[in-house]
Amino acid sequence: MVSPDLLVAQIDTSLLANQIIAGISIGSWLFLVAVGLSLIFGVLDVLNFTHGVLFMIGAYVAVLAANTVGNFWLGIVAAGLVVGVVGAALEMGFIRRVYDREPLDQLLLTFAFVLMLTDVVRIVFGTGQKSINPPAVFDFSIRFADRVAVGGYRLFVIVMALLIMGLLFLVLDRTNIGRVTRATSSDRDMASLLGINVPRLYTGVFFAGCVLAGIGGALVAPLQSVTPSLGDQVIINAFVVAVIGGLGSFLGAFVGAMVIGLLIAVGSLVAPGAGELFPFVAMIIVLVLRPEGLFGGAEA
Repeated sequence: MVSPDLLVAQIDTSLLANQIIAGISIGSWLFLVAVGLSLIFGVLDVLNFTHGVLFMIGAYVAVLAANTVGNFWLGIVAAGLVVGVVGAALEMGFIRRVYDREPLDQLLLTFAFVLMLTDVVRIVFGTGQKSINPPAVFDFSIRFADRVAVGGYRLFVIVMALLIMGLLFLVLDRTNIGRVTRATSSDRDMASLLGINVPRLYTGVFFAGCVLAGIGGALVAPLQSVTPSLGDQVIINAFVVAVIGGLGSFLGAFVGAMVIGLLIAVGSLVAPGAGELFPFVAMIIVLVLRPEGLFGGAEA
């Protein structure tokens, strides 16, 4: 067995630094998926299993818009809006009817839509790989040291995650909409008695959570091949992030996403081909030591 000291000595420091940068990039777009999942669970108390397939639809919409119109930025906007509308339609048509039922009913309902929407995408777009290139404005890299650099597009994804996290905190902590949302998440019946239109608020929150999933899918489209199975691994990692960070916690979603991104990227150096195992090891450790997650219960 290779000792830890020998293992560290064998890993090229430049390669390790580049993997850390890649891990932060992975964690950034994963955060956009996980925070939407946490937002919906924190307010509606619904585990939305369709979040991964909505992420995948966002990637397809971005590819279609970018290749048709030739505008990457329009693809991001279209992905967010289309996925948000699809999510709102699912909430109004079906999911709101199981709010008061057992969590298993919610999981089964949302999982049924995963299968149906995946088949619809497969029929419309086929099973082949789709891809788009990032805009030419990101054709640069920032070098930190010899053989250590971050590409312009990866840097853009990281900045987008930070901006969206800041915007979410600002809206929820500083605006009336945020206060109403937090009050409704704490006591839905009391909020309804105070005159808040809870069904409309729920639809709005579901729409916002799905918009984040769509934007996440659009941002990852230039980094990965887009296929109908794109959402499968993403939803698993998003749930792992939510478990580690704590369901309903935005800060937990951010920290958990970064932990998972770094474990995937750096773990592939420690055990080539097995990097995907480390997030599950981390989840098991957190579940055993802190079942509510690292930040579970710390936020409304």
